[in-house]
Amino acid sequence: MSAYPKSYNPFDDDGEDEGARPAPWRDARDLPDGPDAPADRQQYLRQEVLRRAEATAASTSRSLALMYESEKVGVASSEELARQRGVLERTEKMVDKMDQDLKISQKHINSIKSVFGGLVNYFKSKPVETPPEQNGTLTSQPNSRLKEAISTSKEQEAKYQASHPNLRKLDDTDPVPRGAGSAMSTDAYPKNPHLRAYHQKIDSNLDELSMGLGRLKDIALGMQTEIEEQDDILDRLTTKVDKLDVNIKSTERKVRQL
Repeated sequence: MSAYPKSYNPFDDDGEDEGARPAPWRDARDLPDGPDAPADRQQYLRQEVLRRAEATAASTSRSLALMYESEKVGVASSEELARQRGVLERTEKMVDKMDQDLKISQKHINSIKSVFGGLVNYFKSKPVETPPEQNGTLTSQPNSRLKEAISTSKEQEAKYQASHPNLRKLDDTDPVPRGAGSAMSTDAYPKNPHLRAYHQKIDSNLDELSMGLGRLKDIALGMQTEIEEQDDILDRLTTKVDKLDVNIKSTERKVRQL
């Protein structure tokens, strides 16, 4: 058996005074001994539960703010993808118009090769040309899945403004948002009003986090579909540009032969 009680620190010996008893091991959370110890312990446990509930509520609030911020970034990225789609579609229409004009030019060159063909072409009515399309009026739209995801997420803008730490300081003293409900019955919460408020706040945050993660998933899937569709447009555009380049070189050779 050790000569020292368990509440003493054996590493606190002083070499100069070997006969002195070691100093007790002190812990700020040690509870006092005596007849009031059970009441003090219960009070401490209640305060500890309340403190942990408060910390959990604050943590879920921060997570919720980060989720809203991620959703805002996702919406901005989706809108940029929609803008890029518009650029690709306008470029494709311009290439189609150039190809159409080049075909008309090739017909004129072929008819000019003979004098008779040139005279006939002179007295013929001018071929009807389709008017050039106004590229600036083209409004491009993303795929329906991404469009719906953007619209749904934009409806959460007010919540993002309310939860952003730089726009609103969260007040942990009143953790339950007014008007916020939970699917759980109020009988399932603790009777302590402060602890009940923290539990309701945690449940509310977790419910909103679950819905927010679902919206983020919809945005990610919509962006994936949009990227795949834009890849198809880009491949189609590359093929048209290569074909147009070959036709331009062919037209140049015919012009030199006139």
